[in-house]
Amino acid sequence: MMIGRQLKCVKYIVCLLCTFCIFSNSYAQQSATNLNELLRLIKQESRSELSLHRQREANFIAQKKQQKKLLADVTAQKKQLEQRSKQLSENFDKNTALINAKQQQLQKELGSIKELFGHLTAAAGDLRGQINQSLVSVQYPDRAVFFDQLIATMNSQTQIPDVDDINDLWFELQREIIETGRVVKLSANVTNLDGVTSVRDVVRIGVFNVISDGQFLQFDMDNQRLSVLPKQPAAVAGLLSSAAVASDGYTMVAIDPTGPSGGSYLNALIATPSLLERWHQGGIVGYCISTLGVIGFLLALWRWLGLFTTDRKVQHQTSIREPQKNNPLGRILAIADEHTHLDNESLELKMEEGILREKPRIEKGLNWLKIIYMVAPLLGLLGTVTGMIHTFQVITIFGAGDPQTMAGGISSALVTTVLGLIVAIPMVLLHTLVSSQARKILSVLEQQATGIVAENRESQV
Repeated sequence: MMIGRQLKCVKYIVCLLCTFCIFSNSYAQQSATNLNELLRLIKQESRSELSLHRQREANFIAQKKQQKKLLADVTAQKKQLEQRSKQLSENFDKNTALINAKQQQLQKELGSIKELFGHLTAAAGDLRGQINQSLVSVQYPDRAVFFDQLIATMNSQTQIPDVDDINDLWFELQREIIETGRVVKLSANVTNLDGVTSVRDVVRIGVFNVISDGQFLQFDMDNQRLSVLPKQPAAVAGLLSSAAVASDGYTMVAIDPTGPSGGSYLNALIATPSLLERWHQGGIVGYCISTLGVIGFLLALWRWLGLFTTDRKVQHQTSIREPQKNNPLGRILAIADEHTHLDNESLELKMEEGILREKPRIEKGLNWLKIIYMVAPLLGLLGTVTGMIHTFQVITIFGAGDPQTMAGGISSALVTTVLGLIVAIPMVLLHTLVSSQARKILSVLEQQATGIVAENRESQV
């Protein structure tokens, strides 16, 4: 029995120790000297914990009451807003019905005027699109504002145009027609190629073109701004200058007939490259062909002058008997004089040997001319093939949606073919000319050599 009581006491002490460990944070600085003191401390801590729990419960109850009050307030506000929403919805339906009734009344009151407004709207829209692209807007830049306001008024459900608006529309239409046939000199802001805008005197020729200081100007429809074209057609520069300084009377001037529709003809003239630009489009292959052409022309000129001089000397040699060694015929005659003691066969061989010795000098450079006129078209074909490869690569990357770009690439690729033919055709003619001159000289040498052999044979007989 004593052992059982001792075990219970041990268990009780262990429980007290565990409880003491749990609440050690609250009374860690308090110390107990015996079990009674420890029990007193535990009871004291239990009372403080109970008081704290009661205080928390009271706070919870107070918060719950406050939340109920807030919920009641929100519910009341919701009911109030629902009633207001219902009232506004009813007012909206009433106003919608009233608007429909007023619109029906408006349509009924308008009657045939509605059809008139439809025609006015269409006419104003067409005229607005026309004046946005018209060069007359250079002189009257604020016309688009009136048309925007008029179209907005006629499309409105609450406004209708008055008689003054209709008269203004008629006035703008008449002014556009009149200004189409007028040549006007005025001051306007012009942007040059450097991006600097300045006030300059310009001349507006109807709705076709605007010129200033002998230059065509382009009109930016979006920004309503004049600017100098990046390139001017050189063929009409003089006519533009004379028109810019003219004050009255008749003056010859060049205009673009496609000006009212966007100036496609002037754009085509500007986009057309010059001969120098075409030459640069040939690239490295084009430069090589051009170099060959220059070399071939200089070579042909040099050989023609040399053969022409030689021919004159040969013709002079035919008129005298004494051999002169400054020409091929003189050297052939010198060979004949040196070998008069030989028989006909030996003399003929000596003469043929002399002609064969002179032939390379006479035909010098002809093979190079032949090579040039044969290689030039091949180089042109090479440049065209490489240009077409580049064009197809661009089409592969960007697509073939723009035929103008594709046509421009093909046109640039064909430049080398044109250069090759331009070099080859004159080279053929020059080669023929120089070759005929060389054959003429060789023919004279052969005739004279044959005559000398014949004379030698007759003397031996």
